[in-house]
Amino acid sequence: MKLDEIEAFVAVVRSQSLSQAADSLALTQPAVTRRIQNFEEALGVELLDRNTKPLKTTPMGRAVYEQCRAIVREVDALRHLVTEDAPLAGVLRLGVAQTVADVAMLKALHALRGAHPELQARVSTGWGNPLLQKLEDGELDAAIVLLPANRVLPDALAGAALGELKLAVVAQKGSLKKRTHTLAECQQYGWVLNPDGCGFRAGLQQALAAQGYALKLNLETLGTELQLGLVADGVGLGLVPLPLLRISAHAAQLDVIQVSDFKPEIAVWIVRSRALGKMQSALAVLSESVEQSFKAARLSRAA
Repeated sequence: MKLDEIEAFVAVVRSQSLSQAADSLALTQPAVTRRIQNFEEALGVELLDRNTKPLKTTPMGRAVYEQCRAIVREVDALRHLVTEDAPLAGVLRLGVAQTVADVAMLKALHALRGAHPELQARVSTGWGNPLLQKLEDGELDAAIVLLPANRVLPDALAGAALGELKLAVVAQKGSLKKRTHTLAECQQYGWVLNPDGCGFRAGLQQALAAQGYALKLNLETLGTELQLGLVADGVGLGLVPLPLLRISAHAAQLDVIQVSDFKPEIAVWIVRSRALGKMQSALAVLSESVEQSFKAARLSRAA
């Protein structure tokens, strides 16, 4: 078996498509097919179930994929090691939670370009857990996500918390009495939230479930500014990061609601593959910039 066959197999399993794998490897589809067939012949087992769409692995194929993924990570680390004296170049595949992107990523990407002008950052946004899965699968090099401060990461990943992100429950201005409320009292108003998969929404659902309540969802939509506009129109309550509330065009039409039995807070994490090699210097630049942005947002709010 050959390394290029292993890399082809990993690319096919990740993308679940021969054509997409071929594009990612800059090969033709027949060339990728030949490499997969050669790999299967070398091992003496069938790795892909070719009767399914999208392509899926056989049970043995999944086990082989996990081993091959580790091999590819180690080979990537070796390649980074032998080019350690060269300037950073190529592509850094970065996953970013949308809230982090809204607060800090423009400044962070400027800092990265200044420090490593030959390095291209390819950024994709999404929810925390799916981004971590892509990172573990090798589809990303690093991710900046929102996770609980006590989150335990898989063995293949390393990470550090960059700071806290406080959330606020908001309501249409004047719609609730100016006093401390409970989650039970908030139930009658309902919520305007991100679609399922959002960590903010999951935290609220868990807090409600602990009290025996189901989430009353009036409307779900992406985009903090749109959500704040809908809350300002009286559609329901919102749950948003304080830094984004502060700069919102709708801030004057909203009240922050104090909830006695719900203190939403989450941490900003940067997570990477342990086999990232010299790209760690690029992540250090991003980490410092993101940390400074969130610190500035907290200080501005306190002032």
